[in-house]
Order: sequence, then structure tokens, then C-alpha cells
Amino acid sequence: MDISSYKPTGKITNKHMLTLRDYTTEEIYEILHAAIMLKQKQHAGKKHNYLKGKTLAMIFSKSSTRTRVSFEQGIKQLGGSALVLQQGDIQLGRGETIHDTALVLNRYGIDGIMIRTFKQSDVDELAKYSACPVINGLTDDYHPCQVLADLMTVYEQFGKLEGLKMAYFGDGNNMAHSLMLGGAKAGMEVVCCCPEGYTPSEEVVAEAQKYGKVSVTDSVDEAIKDCNVIYTDVFFSMGQEKSKDKLKALMPYQVNEALMAKAARNAVFMHCLPAHRGEEVTEGVIDGAQSIVFEEAENRLHAQKAVMYLLMKNK
Repeated sequence: MDISSYKPTGKITNKHMLTLRDYTTEEIYEILHAAIMLKQKQHAGKKHNYLKGKTLAMIFSKSSTRTRVSFEQGIKQLGGSALVLQQGDIQLGRGETIHDTALVLNRYGIDGIMIRTFKQSDVDELAKYSACPVINGLTDDYHPCQVLADLMTVYEQFGKLEGLKMAYFGDGNNMAHSLMLGGAKAGMEVVCCCPEGYTPSEEVVAEAQKYGKVSVTDSVDEAIKDCNVIYTDVFFSMGQEKSKDKLKALMPYQVNEALMAKAARNAVFMHCLPAHRGEEVTEGVIDGAQSIVFEEAENRLHAQKAVMYLLMKNK
């Protein structure tokens, strides 16, 4: 089954969005169909206040532009409201347990929680005790909402997902992990091209390989051959200290004009942003004709609205 032949049901069985490991291909397609529907309604100026009266609590241990704005604007467009909780605003991490925080938020009638933090275990624990849906806005290990937006963007560009080749260049980080899982489940071939010492988790690679064609290589030429989607992320994730050794190891994996010229003729460039021009990608590529990074950034809004809609509408 591919996304074009999937018939949406308007529901998913998962209570939370923690990682894409927990989601079937059909559930991923369900979210993408909902995202496309919601995007069409917004662009047509049609009201879609499916979450009228619902409240989303947004917990931030890591700062963000896209996550903050897209979730806050998204819940508003769905008819609900957002309660923004920065790390300095709440007791979480300053003595109060995640267990207690979850129970308190539930008592205050919160309908959904989005959390953007460091440890995946914190998100998992919050979900364990929360009566309402918990959405992973990013951890050091996974970034599922971003990849849902990425898959949506690729589908809009090519009219399909199955059979396309995506190559990720750079540090084997949370984006690499989620792209492997989401891409494989959607029928894409995913290649992570990383230098030795900066490859993705072997455990995540093995998990992703259960669902589709996933590989890791240090060969740029092998990864770029017949590639439809070229993807990269910052070399130094939030909270990481900049290292000359790491930069030296990763610079040969920069996405530049020479690399793009070796890809398939219809290839596009993607980046989850923020980007460091001149480091992981050249200015000519990210601002060039093959770049779809701002379409991708917009689709964070629509994909996350779809997640909130499907998880929170019956809460």
C-alpha cells in the first residue's frame, strides 16, 4: 500500500506521539492525509476549529522558532488555545518529578501536552503518567513531528513516497533517526551518509531496517547516486559545544552545488532549519531552485495540526 491508495479513517490508535517507532505505515498515512486536508482548508480560508475549547500545554526545555510558532498558531487555528511553559516558568527539572507534573496538568483540564526537551526518557515518563496525549516536539534522540512534515513535503513534490531515495548527509543525530524510521515505513529508501564516529545509533538503524531499505555509509558518491531527496541538518545540535575535530570530520559531507549535481535530475534539497550557511550547506544550495526548505517549514504547521487533531479531538 502507498499513500495515494490509502483511504483515511479519521482516527489513529496511538494515544501519544513519542517516536515514529510506535506508528504503523497506515497511521503515518492517516496523519499525512489529515495534514493535507487541514492545509487545503486553511489556504481556502475555511474554518476548521475541530479542537474548539481544547488547551495544549507547551513545555520547553529547549528554545525554538518553528516548534513554538507552529504549535501555538496551529492550536489557535484549530479553535483551541496554548499555554506556554518555559523551563524557568515551572518546577519541572527544579525538584518536582515528571510524575507529579503530569498529574497536576491533568487536574487542570489540559487536553494535550507538547514537550521539547533533551532526554527521550523524560518524554516517555511524562506520557506514562499523563491522562492526555503527549507529543514529542523534539528530544536528543528523535524529532517525529519534523519528519511528518518532511514526508508531507516530499509527497507534495513528487506525488508519491514509495520508491523514492532520500540521502541524509552529516551528523547521525535525532533527525537521522526519525528520517530512517519514517522514511522506511513510508516506502522510501533512506541512506545516512556520515563519517566514522558520527553515525546514527546502531539500534535505531536495525529497527528501521525492519520496515524498509535503510543503510549507513561513509561514501558520498554511493549515497548521492540516483537520489531524489537530499537532506542535512546542523553539524552541532542545540547544547553541543562546537568542536574543530567534529567540524573537520563533517565538512566533506557538506551539501554543496557539486554534490547536488550528482543527484537525480529531479532532486530537491531539504533542511529542518535553522541552517548554518557555509557549514552543513552552501548558500547557493539552500537558496537555490532545488531547495524546498521553506515549503517544508510551512508544513510543520499543517503536520502538527494533524497530530493534534487526531490525538486530541476525542480527549
